Amino acid sequence: MLKLGEYQELTILRDTDPGLYLGNAEEDEVLLPHKYKPETFEIGDTITAFVYLDYEERPVATTLKPYVTLNNFGYLHCADVNQYGAFMDWGVQKQLFVPFKEQARPMKVGNWYIVYLYLDEQTQRLVGSSKTNKFLDNSSLEVEKFEEVDILVTHLTDKGANAIVNGKHHGLIYIDDIFEDIRTGDRLKAYIKKIRSDNKIDLVLQPPGYRSIEPNANYVLDELKAAGGFLPLHDKSDPDTIKNELGLSKKSFKKAIGSLYKDKQIIIKEDGIELIAED
Repeated sequence: MLKLGEYQELTILRDTDPGLYLGNAEEDEVLLPHKYKPETFEIGDTITAFVYLDYEERPVATTLKPYVTLNNFGYLHCADVNQYGAFMDWGVQKQLFVPFKEQARPMKVGNWYIVYLYLDEQTQRLVGSSKTNKFLDNSSLEVEKFEEVDILVTHLTDKGANAIVNGKHHGLIYIDDIFEDIRTGDRLKAYIKKIRSDNKIDLVLQPPGYRSIEPNANYVLDELKAAGGFLPLHDKSDPDTIKNELGLSKKSFKKAIGSLYKDKQIIIKEDGIELIAED
């Protein structure tokens, strides 16, 4: 059976005027339109294609890369709205339909939204939903403290940046732990800082605790070298100054320079830190 909304390995069966007909092991066939044909091919070759429904609700294959695949989240642009719902640009020819009942708030043309792609069981059509919370669950977590995870930033608040963790859970990066410019729709690597008793997940963008000392130390060392061997920052510098200059919290900065000092790579002076010249 062809899998709508997913990449799949298909075999080239025959070449026709409309395009290549592809098939799977179950002898299901789907058309890869002429404009997506590879420059060179032979009958019997295997090709990776994405399958969805065309304007006539027929399965069709494409080699274009959609911005979201089945049972995953994407950050999509609203291209049109009519009396039935919204239509999103998702990287393939036919736009993705998001009915009004699946909109967390009324969508507007030109705006961007976090959208979940699923297969409607009644219509067997691919549908989008911006009601992302119903597709996330923190009751049984599949992550652990300090683990590296993939996140999708969903929205920013006064508390921090809300994010989807590994496509499954809710997470939050508190504002005090954000030291770089992040925006809704950003896909980033993050780390589990803490799992609370109610299974809420606290995230950070740098390895937490002692695990962050070494990478931050290397980062400060690189910044020192780029600045000619001296930075006007030290353990008594204003936290906002450190954050603006290096993107680090004062606590992380102090750990980093402490590590560099112990390794005898820097001198900590009253007006800044200085690189020790190599012999």
